[in-house]
Amino acid sequence: MTSSLKEQVQKGSDAVRALRTKRLNQGLPFMINVKGMDNATCYLEYPDGSIHLVRQAPNGTDFETIYVLSVAESKKLKEKLKLVDA
Repeated sequence: MTSSLKEQVQKGSDAVRALRTKRLNQGLPFMINVKGMDNATCYLEYPDGSIHLVRQAPNGTDFETIYVLSVAESKKLKEKLKLVDA
């Protein structure tokens, strides 16, 4: 990876982290998309620290919770995605 590409990747990562912080501080959930997951499935992280595995509802505008991760599972996912709080 070239130096310029590394800088662009870092800027993108920094922007996502800033958006996550902003949304959670506003009391809004933050959508976490994970490579390899179905397009209609993602995680939603809530300001209380909980993370829900969700899928797009049939109406196309809402989400349905499939599973609520345990505290340990949430921590492991955040570590894997490098979203751990500093």
